[in-house]
Amino acid sequence: MGDGALPDQGLKKDELLARLDEMRAGDADWRSGRTFSLVYNLDDDEHEEALEEVAIRFLHENALNPFKFPSLVQMDQEVVSAAGHLLHAPDPRHGKLTSGGTESLFLAVQSARDWARNVGGIAEPNLVTPITAHPALAKAAHYLDIEQRKVGVGPSGRVDPDSIEAAMDSDTALIVGSAPNYPFGVIDPIPELGEIAQRHGTLLHVDGCLGGWLLPFWEELGERLPCQWDFRVPGVTSISADVHKYGYAYKGASVIIYRDKAVLEQQYFLYDEWPGGLYGSATTAGTRSASPIAGAWAATRLLGHDGYLAATAKVRDAFHAFIEGIEAIEGLVVTGTPDVACFEFGSDRYDIAAIGDVMDDRGWHLDRQQGGLHLIVFPFHTKIVPEFLDDLAHAVTTHGESRGTAAVYGAVGD
Repeated sequence: MGDGALPDQGLKKDELLARLDEMRAGDADWRSGRTFSLVYNLDDDEHEEALEEVAIRFLHENALNPFKFPSLVQMDQEVVSAAGHLLHAPDPRHGKLTSGGTESLFLAVQSARDWARNVGGIAEPNLVTPITAHPALAKAAHYLDIEQRKVGVGPSGRVDPDSIEAAMDSDTALIVGSAPNYPFGVIDPIPELGEIAQRHGTLLHVDGCLGGWLLPFWEELGERLPCQWDFRVPGVTSISADVHKYGYAYKGASVIIYRDKAVLEQQYFLYDEWPGGLYGSATTAGTRSASPIAGAWAATRLLGHDGYLAATAKVRDAFHAFIEGIEAIEGLVVTGTPDVACFEFGSDRYDIAAIGDVMDDRGWHLDRQQGGLHLIVFPFHTKIVPEFLDDLAHAVTTHGESRGTAAVYGAVGD
């Protein structure tokens, strides 16, 4: 592989591209539908090709200075507004486009911290989350040096609102629910959390990074949801929603939307003591690649309402087919009753890690959790459900002969 030093002479274009192809040979082939996270495959070559052209057009622009690239400001605002409308925000303009779910969640925590300090007079604010909340919240608490209090969830995978309230005190700045949570695909009881937030004068963030661009259409298709989860719920003060997940943009694009513009303004940074002039940013990054902004805008405009509804119908069909097929295999159990698009399955009879090893050998890239194997369903998966279920049934019958690794952990998507 070499020591990574610069080559004496630069590579020619053809040699460079050949080296890249060689390096990518071992990467996951997401276009085949054998991955279940990381890249959300819409199953639309024309959509993918259009986004590639958009990426090239905006590859070199810099979103640091909005006055120099007003097109980026317009696209940012239009993506935010589209999300705000989907989420029933009172004013859909009160938000910002970010680089991904991690940044959106970071900004939710940072804004809540500064709101508590600047408006509530709380010197050492804390936040309360379920253990199922995305680790980006723990990361934010670590970087921002505030306490995160984590509470358990019930057998359904949902957090108990009473547990959230019991963990709160007068210094709690933010409570969090997920729609849905990543591990089990269930929606936390957002209306009850909203009542708690209102009763205590606390902010409530809904992590809709996974479901924000899917659940509105899931509901429109008539699929069962356990509760309302967006700004229709009194007490919800902010929502994050990743455009590079079920918004079908390329990485990295997410939005964070606020009910109250005054809370949004807590995330702005302005600095006027620099000899270089006034420095300001609305998100954590200074220099920002323009390409994901343009890609997010293009994805939402290419698909429109009807395109998203059609894509969601494919996700729904594949989701139900996976659930029914897995539950039909003796010895496998889906964890809880997932609400939408993602779920875990395990076994009280077989070594689920060994089953995962067999699936690895057959070219599937299942995410591994502490309790089992995990799937996130994309539109493309409608094409591969029967093959997957056949291989899974084979893995169950042959699991005793496989490697049987002990670890059942995996990375979660940003």
